[in-house]
Amino acid sequence: MVQLHVKRGDESQFLFSCSVDVQLEEAIRQINAIYNRRLKVERICTEIPELADHGVTLPPNMQGLTAEQIVDLNLRDEWEEKCVPSGGAVLRTDEIGRRNGHAPNDRMKEVLMKTMDEAKALISKKQVQANVCVTMEMVKEALDQLRGAVMIVYPMELPPHDPIRMEFEEREDLSGMQASQQVITEDECQLWWAAKEMQRGKKLQDYIGKNDKTKIVVKIQKKGQGAPAREPLVTEEQQKQMMMHAYRRQEELKKLEETDEDSSLDSDWSDRGALKKQFQGLTNIKWGPR
Repeated sequence: MVQLHVKRGDESQFLFSCSVDVQLEEAIRQINAIYNRRLKVERICTEIPELADHGVTLPPNMQGLTAEQIVDLNLRDEWEEKCVPSGGAVLRTDEIGRRNGHAPNDRMKEVLMKTMDEAKALISKKQVQANVCVTMEMVKEALDQLRGAVMIVYPMELPPHDPIRMEFEEREDLSGMQASQQVITEDECQLWWAAKEMQRGKKLQDYIGKNDKTKIVVKIQKKGQGAPAREPLVTEEQQKQMMMHAYRRQEELKKLEETDEDSSLDSDWSDRGALKKQFQGLTNIKWGPR
């Protein structure tokens, strides 16, 4: 199977495995689906700690208001009594006024956080280093794990306006958010390899040949953005290592300059008569008992 190392810009995303004779139309569809679903998992995982610390989100018309303003405006959260976490709620006020402050207890919080870590590990970019290909089944498993944990902690479900529930129900609104710039629709999705766009009407082997053991780097891109920029010859990590090596070498040279220039004259290698002594057997002579 051919292994595609999928990148967005210079950043690794995941590994994708397919046959060399796959239609690029199908490969692009699958890669795009995995890419977008991974983003969904990441968005949910950014909300899970907030849910664990401060409970469910307030209705949009109450978010950002102080307790006094809510009383003055005669506003009421009708979901507060319905969405009670299992084991009872613990009061943890949300300073930014986005969530209602009725958080799960420590045991339920641990369920959420542990499941979040497991889901993130399943679709992590570190899977590239581990040489593990990410499949759609793995991404679905991560979403199911998150959904199950939320159901355990909130058996009565989250409010319909909570971003986690909206993500699960495919109702998320990303307009005006940075996350909307990351999503690539299937029609906009392009794959680039070796500074060439991989056309949908062709097969993968039309570009890389028929070797089924090939591993290539492809870049996912939005249509109309042109060819992706070339990656630097030296990575940021390699540049750091080179600078550290240069610094250490500079320090070593400073120490050598500080030492006495004549300190090497007592060394064996600087003795002009060393070769003669060696032939005469006069080296390594000790005057004490052995």
